[in-house]
Amino acid sequence: MLTCYDDATGERTELSAMALGVWAARTAALLRDGCGLGGGDRAAVLLPPHWQTAAVLLGAWSIGVSVSIRLAATAGLPVVGPGADEPLDAVFAARGRVDDWLEDVPVARHRFVLDVGPKAAPGRPAPDGYRSFLAEASRHDGQAPAYALVSPGDPASVDGTSYAELGTVALGIAEQQDITAGDRVLVDAGQHEHPLFWLLAPLAVGASVVLCVNMNPDLLDVRVATEGVTRVL
Repeated sequence: MLTCYDDATGERTELSAMALGVWAARTAALLRDGCGLGGGDRAAVLLPPHWQTAAVLLGAWSIGVSVSIRLAATAGLPVVGPGADEPLDAVFAARGRVDDWLEDVPVARHRFVLDVGPKAAPGRPAPDGYRSFLAEASRHDGQAPAYALVSPGDPASVDGTSYAELGTVALGIAEQQDITAGDRVLVDAGQHEHPLFWLLAPLAVGASVVLCVNMNPDLLDVRVATEGVTRVL
């Protein structure tokens, strides 16, 4: 379902649909059972393209938590739009963005740090006021918790964008990029930071993803061949 490369570290992580579902369920249980959150609650995500980011997003959405996706490309800029000034219930941030003086990491009752992206330091203690996402999510067994059904009209984003609207956009991107069911899509994370491109559009049409972080262009042809890639973004 999702294969994640980091050419700066040599990391390669491969997740089947079941494995990704387990991590999404762990995230959902962390938010619901560990934080008491659910439909109507709000979270901010300050994370780069990564398999852990996919788990955070899918887990939050699966229990009706709306998400504010805050890209590194817009770091330091004010967040505007409906609901931008309302308090958040949870925040998930990459370690490098927690420590970046340009960032304005939002205040939230529950704060989690992820060692992904630049300045990642697996094994180091979480910064003051934060908990390690991997450590906390791993406490849960990966069984999807009971939850109320999410309606297509419910807000997927804190600005009020619904699940149906988000799905429509994802399908539109898939059509624009000529991604179809069964495709294996290689995505250069440096060119497509927003999860609509590297996660939602491929999954919406039944494609799988080869996500390349710190992409080495010299490896493109080899990776296309070894991973059976049919589309490149």
